[in-house]
Amino acid sequence: MADLALARKVLETEAAAILALVARLDARFDAAVQLLRHCRGRVIVTGMGKSGIICRKIAATLTSTGTAAFFLHPAEAIHGDLGVLQGDDVVIALSYSGETDEILRLLETIRRLGAKLIAITGMPASTLASAADVALDCSVTEEACPMNLVPTASTTAALAIGDALAMTLLVEKGFKQEDFANLHPGGKLGKKLMRVESLMHGGTLCPIVQAGTVMRDVIYEMSSKGLGMTCVVDAGRALLGIITDGDLRRHMDRAAGILELTAGDVMTRGPVTIPPQTLAAEALNIMEQRKITSIVVVDAGTSTVAGVVHLHDLWRTEMF
Repeated sequence: MADLALARKVLETEAAAILALVARLDARFDAAVQLLRHCRGRVIVTGMGKSGIICRKIAATLTSTGTAAFFLHPAEAIHGDLGVLQGDDVVIALSYSGETDEILRLLETIRRLGAKLIAITGMPASTLASAADVALDCSVTEEACPMNLVPTASTTAALAIGDALAMTLLVEKGFKQEDFANLHPGGKLGKKLMRVESLMHGGTLCPIVQAGTVMRDVIYEMSSKGLGMTCVVDAGRALLGIITDGDLRRHMDRAAGILELTAGDVMTRGPVTIPPQTLAAEALNIMEQRKITSIVVVDAGTSTVAGVVHLHDLWRTEMF
């Protein structure tokens, strides 16, 4: 049987390492964020071994939240890849000891070009920390390894510092949910962040009638488009109201002569509408709160019908 006590100890040690970072956040952290925020070039993240793996994740997180960043392998850098480094870049160098030879060999070039350097290290008095414009302390009291050898708590702490930088920078730069959607068009996350304009029934697929359309034709339009509703518009295609299956049932219960009425007689005015740029997840939330199955998509400011998005369209994206 697995040693659950040891597994719990690993988790507790790594959690404690992250919590210990909280009290160390000070003006140096803010200075690092400002260097990243005002970077006119790219953010280059570099580290060796397991630190390098953490660097790849930090670079990926920065990139996905609107900051151009990439990983530079320090060993490859000193064999030609240093050519990517420019004077307006910011380098984030990760080395727990602060004495990693491959990292230290980059310092002369970084300084010569005038690039800024942020060090993430467990040794604040190290060579790397001393050479950096800003040094962030990610030291831990112990590794989660039973032999206190394998980088575990230290790499977790470094990753947490990277996440803290990325998330703080995200807010500083005003990065919004819409920006995130633009950078994540694929996969489950991309589907969740799709805009309704890419999901709605538009053009000839959108059920539309005019206010004077007789109900026989209204019912045909609703049936042929298969959304259980239709938009009612004026001559300029501006939305006046909607007719749903529920509206039809209510009018049939009240009077037998529904076919003698027009769309304008039966429609519900002031329906819920959303602009085409609305995120699919937001549209789904509105439908669930209002207990409706369709929303009319209208162009902002004009009330012109662009399309209709149905609940089934959102669920077919397998967002959740």
